Amino acid sequence: MVLLVLGPPVAALSAGLTAYASSMRTVQAQSAQRHQVTARLVSTDKGVTTDGKQRATVRWTDDDGSRRTGTTLVAARTPVDAMVRLWVDRDGSVTDPPMNALTAKTNGWFVGGAAALGAAAGVYAARAGVRHLLDRRRYAQWDAEWDLVEPLWSARFRR
Repeated sequence: MVLLVLGPPVAALSAGLTAYASSMRTVQAQSAQRHQVTARLVSTDKGVTTDGKQRATVRWTDDDGSRRTGTTLVAARTPVDAMVRLWVDRDGSVTDPPMNALTAKTNGWFVGGAAALGAAAGVYAARAGVRHLLDRRRYAQWDAEWDLVEPLWSARFRR
């Protein structure tokens, strides 16, 4: 009972805090390595993806003054020469936005909840296993006792 009461909360807290701390380190690292730039849309591909976006070639000027070109997804029917915001890494390559703190919190809660469920399932499985072993032992004892008692009882009713 103590394991069932203390196990899931302790497992949830430790796993959730560990996952949150790890995710926050990722947030900080990605935030330090990525920044947003404004780029001019040079050309677009003909195809449109299922979420209403299309691949496009964009051009921007880095902080050091060098001109860069890359491809990204933009909203369908975005006109050529439109300005778009995109994320780039330190090398100037187009990348995804950095993970945010809300995602880190969500990861912590999700991992903590999964750990609590896992701990409760472990306690339940251990309980079921011990109960199964005790039942087998008890049934074996009943069987041995019946082997002793049954001949005495059956002899009474023979005529």
